[in-house]
Amino acid sequence: MAVGTEVIYARIRRVPPGFVTTYGDLSPGAARFAGRALAQGAPDMPWWRVVRSDGTWTQGPEQRCLLEAEGIPIRGQRVVLADARIPPDALY
Repeated sequence: MAVGTEVIYARIRRVPPGFVTTYGDLSPGAARFAGRALAQGAPDMPWWRVVRSDGTWTQGPEQRCLLEAEGIPIRGQRVVLADARIPPDALY
């Protein structure tokens, strides 16, 4: 079920420091919509806390630095989702 842009923004803002979520968790069944919404996001959006379902990030070294600054565990080029992913139901 796709959700609206404002709902996506509210869900992103619920991700606390030290945790991440995925595009699919933000918008089940419509992960690309979540990506588009994030690309248009408000300036107060913690965009770096959103990663792909495989733990990779989309915004290169800047996003990696922000993730590391929050203590989010990274192995290679991926966030360790087993340790850092907020349960999807915490976003709703």
